[in-house]
Amino acid sequence: MTRALAPAIVTAAIVAVLVAALLATGHPPICPCGSVKLWHGANAGPGSSQHLTDWYTPSHVIHGLFFYWLLWLTVPRLSFGWRLAIATAIEVAWEIVENSPWVIDRYRQVTISYDYFGDSVINSVMDVLAMMLGFWLAARLPVWLSLALVVGAELVTGLVIRDGLILNVIMLIWPIEAIRVWQAGG
Repeated sequence: MTRALAPAIVTAAIVAVLVAALLATGHPPICPCGSVKLWHGANAGPGSSQHLTDWYTPSHVIHGLFFYWLLWLTVPRLSFGWRLAIATAIEVAWEIVENSPWVIDRYRQVTISYDYFGDSVINSVMDVLAMMLGFWLAARLPVWLSLALVVGAELVTGLVIRDGLILNVIMLIWPIEAIRVWQAGG
């Protein structure tokens, strides 16, 4: 194994761990509806978080932007490939935790995601690939453009589905009733 190929192999193995973990815990490989859509535009209901991309895909791109800058600041001597492997491990850990019964129940209790049952395996893998895209973009774009992407993604998802990365984190950690009412359309 060459030095340049090692981080790619480790990264692929980390994604394989995600697939194995989700399958072992009973998550469906694809949408139980039997189809795989490139885009699922409804942020609630049975197809939510079951297809390739959805309204939550931009939040995973933001994860990649954030992880790139965090790792660039904390371990600048590591190669891009090894930093991507670390970012992938963090994202995979989150995907496994996010799809645990405890977090799924938490979403259903404190957010408007009453019918959330977790992600399909293919959706989780695509979430990791979206993070990788954000990581790659952060390495190539000027900082101001990366920040503009974050703000733009949060504004669009906030306006269209009344959710996004920041609102999702707030509601998961410290639920605010006024946000929940607003997200429900009140």
